[in-house]
Amino acid sequence: MPAAASSPPIDLRSDTVTRPTPAMRRAMAEAEVGDDVYGEDPTVNRLQARAAEIFEREAALFVPSGSMGNLLAVRTWASPGMEVICEQRSHIVNYELASMSAIAGCMPCTVAAPEGILTWSMIEPLIRPKIYYAAQTGLIELENTNNLHGGSVYPPAVAEEICDHAHAAGLRVHLDGARIFNAAVALGRSVNELTRTFDSVMFCLSKGLGAPVGSMLTGSRDFIEKARVGRKLLGGGMRQAGVLAAAGLIALEESPKILYRDHENARRLAEGLAQIPGIELYPRKVVTNIVIFDVGATGRTAEEICAELARRNILCGAMGKFLVRMVTHYDVDRAGIDRTVAEMSALVTAR
Repeated sequence: MPAAASSPPIDLRSDTVTRPTPAMRRAMAEAEVGDDVYGEDPTVNRLQARAAEIFEREAALFVPSGSMGNLLAVRTWASPGMEVICEQRSHIVNYELASMSAIAGCMPCTVAAPEGILTWSMIEPLIRPKIYYAAQTGLIELENTNNLHGGSVYPPAVAEEICDHAHAAGLRVHLDGARIFNAAVALGRSVNELTRTFDSVMFCLSKGLGAPVGSMLTGSRDFIEKARVGRKLLGGGMRQAGVLAAAGLIALEESPKILYRDHENARRLAEGLAQIPGIELYPRKVVTNIVIFDVGATGRTAEEICAELARRNILCGAMGKFLVRMVTHYDVDRAGIDRTVAEMSALVTAR
């Protein structure tokens, strides 16, 4: 058995595995609570007000998950039988159990985009003509950063052009901004600058920001009022949810300040992995906290690589037959990155 098997685990499967900080745990224990279904939980109300303030929106809604937040946006903006234009490898298409179809009654209309970055020229041909027997376009959805494309970031001008043209065509645009704070750090811009032209924005508290549970949906007051009804319909009324919102407040205020460390660690990880024979990876493409690389030339599949690394107490995920994904977060330090590279090198060169 490798010596690393007795070392502490390094969990790079996702930034969702982060554990709440001591400050979050204290805030949770001391949280003032009420019944949020009645709108009476003061801590939830503070979190929603602060999220709306940061994103310069009229209102925000605390939801159990990013998937629910995206689904609420779809069913609020679009009607059953409509289409949602989105990138082919977007999270909403690949990892949300086809909920836009199963629950909202909408169909995804997808297009493959380099690096996951859609442009208006890709979207415009997919917009349905106003013919009564054709499914109509109900919504455009973008993802920033794009998970399956290695945390790629939308250039602000590209996103703004899409929103401007969509609005001129009478269409709404929703942003799956699960990792929008990572995009903001990478670009050196504020989240409200990056999202101001979108009609609604979902972002996660439970990924790189480190809260144990929850996401936020932001938009106009009318949109959020409708989304609140939809949240209850889906079983998302969480009663004394202030114990969760308290951690979200800490995450929202404190965690964006240290996301740059995750990006630095991701670049260090990418540069180290790229030096290992048999691994195909372009470090310059790693701009946030997600590293995806091809192990096909090692003679092993991604599942085999991940299984062997797990025996060495390093956890990561297979994204395809030969693609492995590693995601950095605040629970993995520089030493953990270096150990991961060393173990991968030992694994690949051992044959």
